[in-house]
Amino acid sequence: MCTVALLRRPGAAWPLILAANRDERLDRAWLAPAGHWPDRPGVVGGLDRSAGGTWMALGPGGVVAAALNRPGSLGPAEGKASRGLLPLEAAEASSAEAAVARLAARDAGAWRPFNLVIADAASAFFLRGLGHGRPEPVPLAEGLTMVTAHDPNDLDSPRIRRHLPRFRQAPVPDPDRGDWHAWEDLLADDGFGEAGIAEALCVPRVRGFGTVCASLMALSPGARHWRFCPAPPGRAPFHDLPLPAAG
Repeated sequence: MCTVALLRRPGAAWPLILAANRDERLDRAWLAPAGHWPDRPGVVGGLDRSAGGTWMALGPGGVVAAALNRPGSLGPAEGKASRGLLPLEAAEASSAEAAVARLAARDAGAWRPFNLVIADAASAFFLRGLGHGRPEPVPLAEGLTMVTAHDPNDLDSPRIRRHLPRFRQAPVPDPDRGDWHAWEDLLADDGFGEAGIAEALCVPRVRGFGTVCASLMALSPGARHWRFCPAPPGRAPFHDLPLPAAG
């Protein structure tokens, strides 16, 4: 179960700030975000070497998209397309609205159930794919939103219930000053309480599964930052990724 937290602040210098932990099988090979797809110029994302897709991608038009599994849908299924292709297709769009319009017209039955977060500096959306019918788009309001395998800000998710208040109370990152420490600390939180490991934001590596990497991102109409940690956050530093110039 991955996690995406995003903060929408229309009118701010950085209207979108995003944090994400990727939870995955430890034996699933991957490469750090880069331009891995020559047929998708300007798209940057981490490469899932098993299926060729990605868990999160940023496109030349400033669209970021991140895919998450829904409950009980971990791993591939015969006859279903890889959900890792969804962020790539979304990131190629000229805007988050255009990406949502394109994907909401598709047959959700082509993939196993998925959650997809799509955003740019102007707007953000949650796209719910239930394995049948059409994907269901939900606009995300201003403020802080967390998505796991559950719906946005769903307090039935132990992880959201524990960490949503923490993100809301934490100092907001300041990309211009390189100050991300509060959100870096949150992503590294591997503690859990009464609900057990389901509460951990950085999932301890148990039975071949756990948090494998993390990202922090900021988008404005003319600029973007992507900071990446190639290990469970807290065990390795974040570093700035080289990005193509904004389109």
